[in-house]
Amino acid sequence: MTQAFLSRLIDRASAPYRSAGRFAWHFARGKLGGDPVFAGLLRHGLIPDGARVLDIGCGQGLLASWLLSAGALAADGDWPADWPRPPRAVAIHGIELMPKDVERARAALGDAARFTVGDMCRADFGRADAVVVLDVLHYVDYAAQDDVLSRIRDALAPSGVLVLRVGDAAGGWPFHFSVWVDRVVTFVRGHRNPRLYCRTLADWKAALAKLGFAVESLPMNEGTPFANILLIARLGVDASQGATVTDAAADSAKALC
Repeated sequence: MTQAFLSRLIDRASAPYRSAGRFAWHFARGKLGGDPVFAGLLRHGLIPDGARVLDIGCGQGLLASWLLSAGALAADGDWPADWPRPPRAVAIHGIELMPKDVERARAALGDAARFTVGDMCRADFGRADAVVVLDVLHYVDYAAQDDVLSRIRDALAPSGVLVLRVGDAAGGWPFHFSVWVDRVVTFVRGHRNPRLYCRTLADWKAALAKLGFAVESLPMNEGTPFANILLIARLGVDASQGATVTDAAADSAKALC
């Protein structure tokens, strides 16, 4: 049931990219179908209803298409009974450094979401209820990472949530493999291969806790050979509650992916 539903959701979320060109459509299908984070965001109900969502490093806008398509399927009565309902009436703003990706996002989604060309180290984040940052902070140095995280905190509503996916530098060979793949993909897409600034999971958690976030962690690498971790960092929550997610939640994620 879940896999059949995910296939329908992938079809719906990737369909708009046909208007953005063959590459955009194939990339959307491959990424949405192969990366467990998209289903994980919905399965764990990480984006609240009515949220102003800021997607930093949004690429060609896949998260926006995913969330909007999930809402449309649920409105049609097509939704797994054991999943929380998807977020309704979200307003999505994506910031992306690469102009070509922003062009693809706009060609696919039009006015359904807002996309801006910008550098996360300088862009205006505005105000948000949920901020999503997937696999991009390691491209800037540690001081810049801390500054971006501080500005995210300042942009978030008092009870806001930051969803941050990172690689765990203490993750052994899966981490080193993920770094190699990252460099290959960066090169193939025509970008220079910069130095990567990676941290251990403990260091990521410490940096977020220092900014006042309560942090939970969730494995987000099932079905892949990588060492990816999803950090759910919340404001307005007692830091003592920011423990690692329960074994049951982790098992649920594994079953999903």
